[in-house]
Amino acid sequence: MQTSTKLSSNAKLNFAYIILVSLVAASGGLLFGFDTAIISGTIHYIRPYFQLDEYCLGWAVSCILIGCMAGAAAAGKMCDAWGRKKTLLLCGFLFAITGLGTGLADTFSVFVFFRIAGGLAVGIAAMAAPMYIAETVPASIRGRMVSLYQLAIVSGILLAYLSNYLLADTGENNWRWMFASQSFPSLLFFAAMFFVPESPRWLMKKERKKEAENILAKLGGEEYSRAETAAIEESFHHEHNEKLSDLWHPSFRPLVWMGIMVAVFQQITGINAILYYAPEIIKKTGVNNENALLQTIGIGIISFLFTFVSIWLIDKAGRKILLLAGCAAMGFSLLGVAACFHFQYFENYVVLFFLLVYIAAFSATMGCVAWVILSEIFPNRIRGLALSVSTLVLWIADFAASFAFPVLNAQLGVETALSIFAGFCALYWIYVKRVIPETKGST
Repeated sequence: MQTSTKLSSNAKLNFAYIILVSLVAASGGLLFGFDTAIISGTIHYIRPYFQLDEYCLGWAVSCILIGCMAGAAAAGKMCDAWGRKKTLLLCGFLFAITGLGTGLADTFSVFVFFRIAGGLAVGIAAMAAPMYIAETVPASIRGRMVSLYQLAIVSGILLAYLSNYLLADTGENNWRWMFASQSFPSLLFFAAMFFVPESPRWLMKKERKKEAENILAKLGGEEYSRAETAAIEESFHHEHNEKLSDLWHPSFRPLVWMGIMVAVFQQITGINAILYYAPEIIKKTGVNNENALLQTIGIGIISFLFTFVSIWLIDKAGRKILLLAGCAAMGFSLLGVAACFHFQYFENYVVLFFLLVYIAAFSATMGCVAWVILSEIFPNRIRGLALSVSTLVLWIADFAASFAFPVLNAQLGVETALSIFAGFCALYWIYVKRVIPETKGST
């Protein structure tokens, strides 16, 4: 592997083609972000249309995560059986169909069905797209190309917020257009995937070595192709069939629990509840729905910009210090919003300021850092399975937080709901301080 890395870094890489391949695959993340965030602008309209109480509203928002769990569970086998490219093609098709189906739904049951089906695409893409990039892009620039996926997710969130605002004035069917708007970028992604190659690693695994060599040669030249082909073949000799029981071996169990806690805390500190319900929170300050949707665009822009900050800081400051800073800033900003509502200080710009600080803190720290830590704390023997379990737990925690928020808001008040999230930020700060090691520079 050392030879491969050295040759990879010295080879004449075809950067234009590598970037094209990476951007197309990373666009699966854009659809991920778009599909999960588009609901935020529709709540104001679907609640009276389907006559939803707080429990049904929580279900309408969070049911997509049931599909995410199923998609994440099935993604590995689908990628191995069909290949990474065909799996991503399926995701593009599913994103398009489910966006249209959700927009055309005339009953709540049909609406939920298509939301869950859309979640399948999200769950599959969340595993297949980074896997495709990691297996196709040369190791010397792999980290930067994989980071495009996280940027694509926040770009999708921003695009969803912008779409909601632009479509808000299209009449009584505006929420239908909001959901259906997902189909356009989905079809573009579906078409673009026909112009990128299959994963060379998957082709090698299926004994299609010549095809893999041709793709690798196009990426980095003949010398690079020979080195990478040899490295891939060598890696097959060291593969280990992971078993669920391996995770509970005494030497691995503490790391598995650590991964689970990192995944759970990323969600129960409130990020997706805030992203999904941001317009509803902002409207409580007295602004109308259109202005609330406009202000969520600011949230999307801050999320996008501060993701760059995270990418810049993560290898300079280290993982642990970023998590500690993020927990503190997120907790204090949530308490700031809660205090505004508790003392009935409904100045819109103050509440928006605290929300933007929260989003900036998450995007600059916990958003990327959690995934980096999860990729670094597990030994190779259990890494794949441990990551899958951690991701599944993350979806479950996301579902719980997203479902619970409107219920807590209705029964206890928004200030109590946000204070609970702030409390989890404090607990996470203590956990990080006492338990999480610094993984910067680890292999």
